[in-house]
Amino acid sequence: MDQRVDNERRIDSSPGQEAKPASGRATKKRPLLATLRQRRGLAVAIVLGSALAILATILWWLHARNYETTDDAFIDARTVQISAQVAAAVVNVPVTDNQDVDAGAELVRLDDRDFIAQRDQAKASVDNLVAQIAAQRAKVAQADKQAAQAQAAVTFAQQEADRYQQLAKHGTGTVEQAQQYSSNLLQAQASFAAAAANTVATEKQNAVLQAQLESAKAQLAQANANLSRTIVTAPVAGRVTQLTAAKGGYAAVGQALMMFVPRDLWVTANFKETQLDLMRPGEPVDIEIDAYPGRTFKGHIASIQAGSGTAFSLLPAENATGNYVKIVQRVPVKIVFNKPPDVLLGPGMSVVPTVKVR
Repeated sequence: MDQRVDNERRIDSSPGQEAKPASGRATKKRPLLATLRQRRGLAVAIVLGSALAILATILWWLHARNYETTDDAFIDARTVQISAQVAAAVVNVPVTDNQDVDAGAELVRLDDRDFIAQRDQAKASVDNLVAQIAAQRAKVAQADKQAAQAQAAVTFAQQEADRYQQLAKHGTGTVEQAQQYSSNLLQAQASFAAAAANTVATEKQNAVLQAQLESAKAQLAQANANLSRTIVTAPVAGRVTQLTAAKGGYAAVGQALMMFVPRDLWVTANFKETQLDLMRPGEPVDIEIDAYPGRTFKGHIASIQAGSGTAFSLLPAENATGNYVKIVQRVPVKIVFNKPPDVLLGPGMSVVPTVKVR
């Protein structure tokens, strides 16, 4: 016997209530199918995205393998220390900080009065010795004539002595006369010897004066060189930096007056040794300078250093001592610009070069 209350029986026997479970199962199936459809689209998107990523990676690798780059690079130059070669007071400094000048331009002028006096003194010594040499040459000519005259006297005395010796033998002349002319011959020979010695001495004195003249000329050249060094000029075209010279100061020999950066600049790039396999002089390089973002300058490899940077350092690595740990070394590569950049550059500025090796 059914003991449920009337309300419960009505609910169970109601036709509308019997359809609800079927409707509930249908509603559960629809979200499941939609979820599967959404997941299938997501899976397709993931597969396509992965394929595109792999393809992009392959294309990037195929492109990147043609290039070698490094951020361990900088602008380099052979900077020059401008210093005084003579000691003198600074009377003028016609340049200022960071000024661009041409080769031969005047940078510093020193007091030249002492050096002018030294030059004039050396020139006077040269002129005096030139005059002495001219006078000595005249004395040499005179000594030569005296020697020639003495030689002629010897010849005549020899002839006289021979003649009177023959006369004495034949009895037509006296022995006293023969002895007299023999004595005259001896005197003439002595006079000739003295004249010849005087000629030699005069010529030697001329050689001494000539040596003194060469020494005086050297002193004059030194004086002229010192005088020229009172004007310090630019060795090459470039830019003045770290200017310390000032008008009224004193410049000692070797004292730095300023630093000078030539216009000839290049890039020193320290590539890893594993990047040098295909790198050769002449290969094109794209140069990016941190100071000028968005711009690329063209250049090419000039040379590759024969050795790593540490091999030429003050304290090179000693791999034969201690525990050895292999470290990839870096090798400096010189990169020059194809044409001078139209921007202000200086040593030490950071650069990122990219070399096309394929």
